[in-house]
Amino acid sequence: MTHLPGSVADLSDDDLLTAYTDGAEGTADGSWLRVNFVSSLDGSATAAGRSGSLGGHDDLRVFDLLRRAADVILVAAGTVRDEGYGPMVLHDPDVAWRRARGTADHPVFAIVTGSLGLDPASRVFTEAPARPIVLTTSAADPERRRALEAVADVVSCGEDTVDPVLARAVLVDRGLTRIHCEGGPSFLGSLVAADLVDELCLSIDPSLEGGAGGRIVHGSSPELRRMRLAHVLRGAGDVLLTRYVRAR
Repeated sequence: MTHLPGSVADLSDDDLLTAYTDGAEGTADGSWLRVNFVSSLDGSATAAGRSGSLGGHDDLRVFDLLRRAADVILVAAGTVRDEGYGPMVLHDPDVAWRRARGTADHPVFAIVTGSLGLDPASRVFTEAPARPIVLTTSAADPERRRALEAVADVVSCGEDTVDPVLARAVLVDRGLTRIHCEGGPSFLGSLVAADLVDELCLSIDPSLEGGAGGRIVHGSSPELRRMRLAHVLRGAGDVLLTRYVRAR
């Protein structure tokens, strides 16, 4: 006999958001770093080269709700380029929800890039409702830095590579304590290695990609980082929407 978890379709947006925020207790510095990914059954983070090809409507619904509750959306520059990110603009219902709770209309967009390989004329910057933050290195090209400083706050978080511990601290120092990270795999690897992941929200698409796509995380960690299952819900097409929080 098949036993299936509860359905996302049976939950209102408020109920679903509560399911994803219960137990999100602040750490020592009062912040909480959530990571959100989608994967195929065989562990691929992409299909046809993009994560947006996986997950379906219910994954997108959760994706939007998690952004709604965030102070800052943290993404590596490669993912910004590969997934075709635009400005960090939420939908009207999300804005109304945030206004009712006295928070800014839109979360801040924080982009991680060691090389500053970003176009300052991109809509990510020119149409941003809140000034973005670029987290980079002291060794990054000074001309690129000056160009980006016209459209974003550019902050060094390490000499030659972006130190995720410093990056998190920069956000927390600005009062951006609800940190929502959307990748990519190499940056997630650095977060895991530094033991900075408080929560992983993983949507599992019931498909077999076949091996061409990469995993949700690259790199190695000095030890296993144990997580605890907080919930699992069923979406349309048997997508599973899981939430894991740090085991304490």
